[in-house]
Amino acid sequence: MKYYSLNKQSPITDFKNAAIQGQAPDKGLYFPEKINSLPADFIKNIEKYTEEEIAFRVIQPYVGDSIPAADLQQIVSETINFPIPLVQVNDNTWSLELFHGPTLAFKDVGARFMSRCLGYFARQGSATRGKKVTVLVATSGDTGGAVADGFFGVEGVEVVILYPSGKVSSVQEKQLTTLGSNIHALEVDGTFDDCQQLVKRAFADAELNQQLFLTSANSINVARWLPQQFYYFFAWKQWQNKEHPPVISVPSGNFGNICAGLLAYKSGLPVKHFIAACNANDMVPVFLTTGNYQPKKAVPTISNAMDVGDPSNFVRILELFHHTLDNLRSVLSAYSITDEETKAVMKEVLQTHHYLPDPHGAVGYLALQRYLQEHTDSAGIFLETAHPVKFYDVVEPVTGQPVPIPAAVRAIMDRKKNSTQIAPDFSALRDILVKQA
Repeated sequence: MKYYSLNKQSPITDFKNAAIQGQAPDKGLYFPEKINSLPADFIKNIEKYTEEEIAFRVIQPYVGDSIPAADLQQIVSETINFPIPLVQVNDNTWSLELFHGPTLAFKDVGARFMSRCLGYFARQGSATRGKKVTVLVATSGDTGGAVADGFFGVEGVEVVILYPSGKVSSVQEKQLTTLGSNIHALEVDGTFDDCQQLVKRAFADAELNQQLFLTSANSINVARWLPQQFYYFFAWKQWQNKEHPPVISVPSGNFGNICAGLLAYKSGLPVKHFIAACNANDMVPVFLTTGNYQPKKAVPTISNAMDVGDPSNFVRILELFHHTLDNLRSVLSAYSITDEETKAVMKEVLQTHHYLPDPHGAVGYLALQRYLQEHTDSAGIFLETAHPVKFYDVVEPVTGQPVPIPAAVRAIMDRKKNSTQIAPDFSALRDILVKQA
């Protein structure tokens, strides 16, 4: 499989170089030259395959010969070595629980796959010109913890995570600031968009990139984006009514997750319709309604991992649908959910259905219910992207009940935070990166 830049000004490359570089030299996102088409028999008989077999068949065409089959099988096995169950919530709604991994968030899948791919490439010294790899990533919440856990202790890789001060949950902050070793957290006095702009400037700095071997671990990286297809296929394996494919509602911030679902759909996965469930950051709902895409400064909400004002991956979604709005609208709808609605639905779902969604899952649930009210012959799945304990300081005041604390969280809450505070100023980031080289 070859990859091209969506800016169309960089050479075609393979999976290895696309994963190592993160972004193309022309600062465009990499995109596969063709969408893999899975055999109809595979989809029809998916229940006969293990999760490892499904994941390998989905990802192997995109990796190609960049990683030998045996090594890729090992990477896949380590990536998904935790359950991803489909749990019924009401008569026509199921939750796909993506929070059973080590950092209790859906991003564990992409981060674990990417870290193992980069670890493999780093061991092949020529792939990184003999330099230590510096993974530079901006996070609005869950990416930071998943990347920190996935790359912790990986030989030949340093990780620098930028996060907006005071705008991630206390559990998220502990996950990304307490590991130490090769994980370095920078607490930025600004928004996620400020963090993302700093990262983009670092990749655009030619002199800095001569000194360092920089790559990204955000979902702009194909090695983070592509494996997120796995759990959509796992959901289909567990879906009982194969005659009537589900509507799938995806809490959406930077739009990498739903973009992976749409790619799976283009590959042959049966899905009736997709919903981009957004919070107050409503650029995509407005675009689908008006045809006018206007990035905005991110608005802070209680579903903070979705507080993105200019989602990087939306350009990939446009490419999937050949930049034709009517084609996109036939497959994708979008809803904007307020904080007050999010709080109300967390409380209502717990009281009525004895199921507790986190704030992001609550946005996904309510967006799905709005669609199902208009399409009463449908049933659907919302992605529960994080464990509620990651947002206990939001959830507990709403429900009036304590959130059970998993062992993985209890183990980190007493650890000391270790971060470096910086202004949203590129020179400050540049100095830190050069000193760590």
